[in-house]
Formats: sequence, C-alpha cells, structure tokens
Amino acid sequence: MAETVAVIDYGSGNLRSAAKALERAATDAGLNTHVVVTSDADIVSNADRLVLPGVGAFAACMDGLMAVEGLKDAITHSAIGEGRPFLGICVGMQLMAEWGVEFGRHQGLGWLKGEIAPLAPTDAALKIPHMGWNEITTTNPHPVLAGVAGASVYFVHSYALTGAAPAEVIATADYGGAFPAVVGRDNIAGTQFHPEKSQAAGLKLLANFLTWRP
Repeated sequence: MAETVAVIDYGSGNLRSAAKALERAATDAGLNTHVVVTSDADIVSNADRLVLPGVGAFAACMDGLMAVEGLKDAITHSAIGEGRPFLGICVGMQLMAEWGVEFGRHQGLGWLKGEIAPLAPTDAALKIPHMGWNEITTTNPHPVLAGVAGASVYFVHSYALTGAAPAEVIATADYGGAFPAVVGRDNIAGTQFHPEKSQAAGLKLLANFLTWRP
C-alpha cells in the first residue's frame, strides 16, 4: 500500500521543487510513495508523512500557515499527536522553533527549543545571506543522515536557530561560526539547507526520511 507524503502548501514557495525531489528520491529507492502538494487540512491530518517547506521571512511564513483554516491544527495533530514523520525545510524548519526575531518577535510552533536569530559570522568578509554549498558535520547520529554525514549541501538563509537544546541538534555547518544545519527530536526533523537543491546528498536525505520509522 502506498504511503502518502503531504507537502504542505501555505503560500511559502518552492513547493513543486520539493515535491519533485521527493518523487525522485522515492523512485530511486524503489518506494511506493504518493507525494501530494496540499493545503487541505484533512489530507494533512491523515497523511503518513509531512514535509513543510519554506522560503522568505519567519513572520510571513507563520502568518501564511495560520491563515489556512485548520492547517496548523492538522499539522500538530499528525506530527505531534500521532507521531508521524515530519520534515521541515529551511523556513519550514525554522518554524519548528519557539520564536523568530525577524521583523519583530514572533511565536513559532514551539516544537524545538530556541529562537531564529540573524546569522552573525565572525568574519566580516562573509556575506549575508549565506548562500552556497557547505559541509555538514554530524553532532548526534540520526537515521535521516545515513550516508549523508560530511556531505556538502546547499544553503540560502540569513537567519539560524540559536539557543537550541544540544540533544536536538543533529548536524551543524560553519559560516564564520557553527550553526544548526539539521535539527530534530522523536519523529520530527528539519534541515536549514535545501535538500531539493543539494543533488545526490539531498536526494539521499529525502530517501532516508521516506523510510524513517521513528
């Protein structure tokens, strides 16, 4: 029986590229997986796996999520209530934190400890946003990083998670200082980078997510 993976549509952009990468990862891994891009709360509530992409400002993405009737409750029901595997990507990962401080202080989903704050590289020559390929270093081994640890992946961001619980930081990257690149606990995980833009390493991570049994 095919599993359904809901790529959550809340007006955040990059949905189709994430969906296509998930479809490719499923095909390459020989999985019977149905990927659907949706804002339907009922579909999200009943999906086997959830993916929350995100591009843009924390507050705008959170407002977009809250604006779709029943969607936040459906995500919470499925991921937190039912314990189904959840993957946040870029701002989708940032929304898992307690707070974001871009354009004011805004409440996140509160699933992970910490807040989303501006990157502050120690090297003034490093430009913001952080854009390009960087190596990730595993800090807490995790099934989603099997075969991915030490790979270079693609980042585009100006903010990162700070004040994280050490146990919830799965991997870091360095850009004038270390920051969380992969985070998670229990059945939820998030990547600050874009696996859908990270070529073979990104497809491997997505395949790992599609076979992850928390």
